[in-house]
Amino acid sequence: IALSVSLCQYSAPELPPDTPRIQLRLAGDKRKHNEGRVEVFYDGEWGTVCDDDFSIHSAQVVCRELGYLEAVSWSPSSKYGKGEGRIWFDNVQCTGKEKTLALCTSNGIGVSDCKHTEDVGVVCSDKRIPGFKFINTMANNVQSLNIQVEDVRIRAILSSYRKRIPVTEGYVEVKDGGKWKQICDVEWTKHNSRVICGMFGFPGERKYNARVYKKPSYWDYSVNCTGNEAHVSSCKLGHAVAAKANSTCGGGTPVVVSCVPGRAFSPTPMTGFRKAFRQEQTLVRLRGGAIVGEGRVEVLKNGEWGTICDDNWSLLSATVVCRELGFGSAKEALSGGRLGQGMGPVHMNEIECSGFEKSITECFFNKESLGCSHEEDAAVRCNVPAMGFQERLRLSGGRNPNEGRVEVLVERNGSQAWGTVCSDGWGTIEAMVVCRQLDLGFASNAFQETWYWPGEVSADPVVMSGVRCSGTEMSLSQCLHHGAHLTCPKGGGRNAAGVSCSETAPDLVLNPQIVEQTTYMEDRPMFMLQCAYEENCLSTTSSETPASSHRRLLRFSSQIHNNGQSDFRPKAERHSWVWHDCHSHYHSMEVFTHYDLLSLNGTKVAEGHKASFCLEDTECEEGIEKRYECANFGEQGITVGCWDTYRHDIDCQWIDITDIKPGDYIFQVVINPNYEVPESDYSNNFMKCRCRYDGHRIWMYSCHNGETMRPFGGSSRRTSHVPEHGPAKTRSAH
Repeated sequence: IALSVSLCQYSAPELPPDTPRIQLRLAGDKRKHNEGRVEVFYDGEWGTVCDDDFSIHSAQVVCRELGYLEAVSWSPSSKYGKGEGRIWFDNVQCTGKEKTLALCTSNGIGVSDCKHTEDVGVVCSDKRIPGFKFINTMANNVQSLNIQVEDVRIRAILSSYRKRIPVTEGYVEVKDGGKWKQICDVEWTKHNSRVICGMFGFPGERKYNARVYKKPSYWDYSVNCTGNEAHVSSCKLGHAVAAKANSTCGGGTPVVVSCVPGRAFSPTPMTGFRKAFRQEQTLVRLRGGAIVGEGRVEVLKNGEWGTICDDNWSLLSATVVCRELGFGSAKEALSGGRLGQGMGPVHMNEIECSGFEKSITECFFNKESLGCSHEEDAAVRCNVPAMGFQERLRLSGGRNPNEGRVEVLVERNGSQAWGTVCSDGWGTIEAMVVCRQLDLGFASNAFQETWYWPGEVSADPVVMSGVRCSGTEMSLSQCLHHGAHLTCPKGGGRNAAGVSCSETAPDLVLNPQIVEQTTYMEDRPMFMLQCAYEENCLSTTSSETPASSHRRLLRFSSQIHNNGQSDFRPKAERHSWVWHDCHSHYHSMEVFTHYDLLSLNGTKVAEGHKASFCLEDTECEEGIEKRYECANFGEQGITVGCWDTYRHDIDCQWIDITDIKPGDYIFQVVINPNYEVPESDYSNNFMKCRCRYDGHRIWMYSCHNGETMRPFGGSSRRTSHVPEHGPAKTRSAH
């Protein structure tokens, strides 16, 4: 929505003398600080607003009265919980231009026939009105009001802190009426410091040496937080501060906070920042998020990762997760599988936290998750420290802000200069880091030529080469790359690296239970394996096997789910798909999966086919329609909420174990092994099982996703030798 200049700049409202004096706040079961149940303070009492006749215009008046730039949406029927007390406004009708909700037409203040089940809620924009000034219309009860200021910052005091990134210590300053002001520390508590540090991405606070600032300009109020607020706007105003003529505040000094950053954001004297974001060994992790500090919440229980159901999921519980993982407070608590659906069990439901727990596992929760599915997986977006990474990188020449040639800012001859990145070896993982650094979501493509995106000629020279990322880095500079001695034979300019980014990505996950349940052995005659031989689906020794002999095959089914937020589509365009006579259809991906049998020390002893694949929707969750099928040169892919099943009786759906000796092995499946198609989470593309072979029978057990292995033991599934009874069926569309 385009806002006029007059709407963007704040001017103090001039109200008619007979206007009821009210104050507003957003309350209730919030999932971000700038939303909630609309509550009105009038005549010494807090009350609510009824949803009858309420509209986006009324929401606009509420949000702007609270200092937000605009309203995003509104919700009827007590979405944020039922309020208490009087219902002050009913049948509210605003044009959107009123200076206060009290000037909108209504039944009259306090006149209502509504119940609290009809309490209205609003979502306001993140942005605040420039120049906003809090104006207190209350003679008393100021302590019951929430804090409303234009902005908050931590301003470094000492020169040693000014050069540090991130800024962890300094004056707490609020911007009110367009001016930055300090806060008097007379009533300041460690709970207040905890909230401020959390807002700026830090999990904790510490004591500091008091230092006096010469000419403070004090804000008119003190601050009163309980310590579990995710944002200072949820804290209450403290007493009004009587500033003296010499700019002191009753013997106090300006508030200083000193925050403790999480390990990933702690500068170390020798090495600077750690080269990549490495999470501690913990019981909680985030998966499926585009940037550091966001993702679906997963918890470890009995050796198995599972998810959290979103019933009662709140900003309070989300903040416990964020602080536990070394971030600040939660920016948003997300529900409904918004950051992708997990696999495995739902471990926790109806979580209730006080906000001071060290781990989400310490909060009260319902162990029963009846009725919860992965469509209700809870997720978080955490406040992370401002590292300044976005200022060192840009995309140039693209048709929109989400694509372009990658240009980095480097030191050259004592000054800062922009330049390009060599595209040798440039791939999806490197593109993912660029999109993350720029806060543009996931990579949708990595480009090794960018002649169609002409950037600035002055930035054509290559300033970075040999870039290799692991995928966990927060910035491209943290990836491995050549130092001062650049190597890039094909040069920059038109051959420079480029990316396109997307807010969403697919996420493929193999169902480990299906593999475990469908595994068996088959001795298959060579004369029935001619097609498979041509596809290189047999081990190299098969070329010496007479047609009358057989190969021993470890067969299994694969069920590959797309649990992400967008469809999985092959990178290759239709015109480049390859026709396979043996299978009678087109293959859209040259390498889609690897099947391997490994020794216990990780050495590969047998491998399955590396042949290409046809991608289609075999089945979908209820309410989702299939979109892709292989037959008749159809479109290929896997829809969100669908899965592609490769049955055990399809050609090449095996590992040739003819030459394998009896013993214990690890069976491994890797999906999208070359990262050819971007995904939101590659860590779940691995599936491993324990495997025991005695020469006659094979046991497959402890199948699970992820790269870690459980110890031997636990439940196992023995699969007997299955003799060949005629030709295997083939999948009609594969």
